[in-house]
Amino acid sequence: MSERAVPFHCPYCGDEDLRPHAAEHGTWECHSCRRAFSLRLIGHLAPPPSAPGGTS
Repeated sequence: MSERAVPFHCPYCGDEDLRPHAAEHGTWECHSCRRAFSLRLIGHLAPPPSAPGGTS
């Protein structure tokens, strides 16, 4: 996956007026609350273990 994943809402004010902040991947700015922030995927979570003897 080489494309930017676009956030839909600002994590601080919830507004949708977001734009890329810089050329660096994952940096965004909110034009509503005037904050700049970064997002980064750390990894994928493992699926929860299934219940013993039952179905999930």
